[in-house]
Amino acid sequence: MTIATTGDLATMAGRRRTTPADNPSPTGPGELPAESLLPADYELADLYGAFAARAQGDEDLDDAAVLVPPIALPPEAELTAAALAVPLIGHALKLARWTAPHRAVDEHGDLTEPDHEPAARLLGLAPAEGEPVEREALEEAVVEAMRAWSLACDLDLVEIGTTAKGEHVAIPGPDLEAAEEGDPETVLELWLTAAGIVRELAAEADSLDLDGDEGAEEPGEEADEARLAEVEESRQEAAELLDEALQVLYETTAFADPGQETVPLGVLAALLVVPEGEEPDEELLGDITDLMVMLDPMLGDLAELGLLEHRPIDPELFEEEEGPAEAAGPWPEPVSATEEDAERFGMVRLTPLGQYAVRQWLLEDGYDAPLIGELAQGDAETLLRGISETANVMPDRELLVWLDGREPLAAARELLAAARGTDTYSPVRRLLCMQALDELGAAARPAADEVLDDEQLGGAVRAWLRSQGVEVAAPERPMVLWTMVDTFAAQLLTSEGAAEVLQELIKGLPVTDNPASFFGEVWRVDHPYTAEVLDAVGELHLERNVAKEARKAAFKARSQKK
Repeated sequence: MTIATTGDLATMAGRRRTTPADNPSPTGPGELPAESLLPADYELADLYGAFAARAQGDEDLDDAAVLVPPIALPPEAELTAAALAVPLIGHALKLARWTAPHRAVDEHGDLTEPDHEPAARLLGLAPAEGEPVEREALEEAVVEAMRAWSLACDLDLVEIGTTAKGEHVAIPGPDLEAAEEGDPETVLELWLTAAGIVRELAAEADSLDLDGDEGAEEPGEEADEARLAEVEESRQEAAELLDEALQVLYETTAFADPGQETVPLGVLAALLVVPEGEEPDEELLGDITDLMVMLDPMLGDLAELGLLEHRPIDPELFEEEEGPAEAAGPWPEPVSATEEDAERFGMVRLTPLGQYAVRQWLLEDGYDAPLIGELAQGDAETLLRGISETANVMPDRELLVWLDGREPLAAARELLAAARGTDTYSPVRRLLCMQALDELGAAARPAADEVLDDEQLGGAVRAWLRSQGVEVAAPERPMVLWTMVDTFAAQLLTSEGAAEVLQELIKGLPVTDNPASFFGEVWRVDHPYTAEVLDAVGELHLERNVAKEARKAAFKARSQKK
């Protein structure tokens, strides 16, 4: 069985991973310690399957990957409050205000040595002056304070200049006051800039692990250039990997039920490396492990800025094993994993701020990344046309946004009026209208009663009323046939011709022992999709004689249109 060695994993883990080598876990012959089990030692379905199903809901992410799914974002005020609550952002704002009216800096724009400890105390990272503190803890506090200062400079919350006497000083930047007052546009722009900086630094830090390689070439100009090229290539690969991971998280979060957005790191890695339609073999399971270890520290960096909620991989999983474990022979068969086991391999969730950031980056890269509710801002006709004519949409959620706060009966009447028509997408509008009536429930019944005899709506609303428990007369034969064609046409348009969906509809067709008679009625139905519906029945019906009559009827329907 393929498995990454402890040494390999420690090397890839880089600056975030500790590998205690002096405390190996006891093992017996042929045994692998439980605390050293890695994803490659488990069956993928056993370890990640339940989590993957929970994170993805009922959607197939591979099917949805062509288009970036719509998401719902909190109001700007909530996003702004979340951005201001990020400690690093708060620290940068405090330090920027601290510079007023001006504060001495060195020629590089860094705080001078005498201000290092006061800056740490200002941020609450170090005890007040005079209180006891360990030197190591104080040094760490100063490092954190200098990180916040660097961010304040990068965000232009402070400006660096030179006085007439040649002294280097820092003063508050022009955006500081607006940021302190919580102006959404200013705060979110600052936070997004900070997120972009951290995103780049996370990938850069991963690539710098190469600097520790032993056995490198002797110093020299060519060796240095090769080294720089290697580091740059590694940085680019890490950046691309992180971007792909963030987009997968974005799509997964969009499809997840509320409260189910957390994804095991192994699921994320599997979605990135396992080819569509393939079952992971032992080699791919090893690749999943490697990728998890690469992603873990980068995701941790982004979590610090509030973009993610991240539970890192349990370091104990990477303890070096010595002695009997190394001589144990073949690895045991894959073991059963519990949910607790999976959580030890790391968990990650994209926060609303993270969704906001990834969406902005997707838009910058030219993706269509819509927001839920964008199509629900106009009247019913705008709503139904927008949903039916847009590929990248979640119809149910758009309908709910539009219905929210509207008077139910008036909304039902407006929707039914907008559902009429014989244009290309009219069958989809009627299908969506019935879905909206389902949401409105009994309050929509009077509006449905008003259109019982409508040629285009009567059949559908009668079926809907019966589903509501209302006794209503069956429609006349022409209305039954027209509604049948219309319903089938809506599925042709919304399912993109998916055979399994259409075959379910075909099974329900009231074809008698005399299919020629049945299709003789259908081809005369005055509906814009009659011929297309008959074509689909002719192609997919499992009984040859029925399929043949459907194809003949489709030909007659087209002839009738000419």
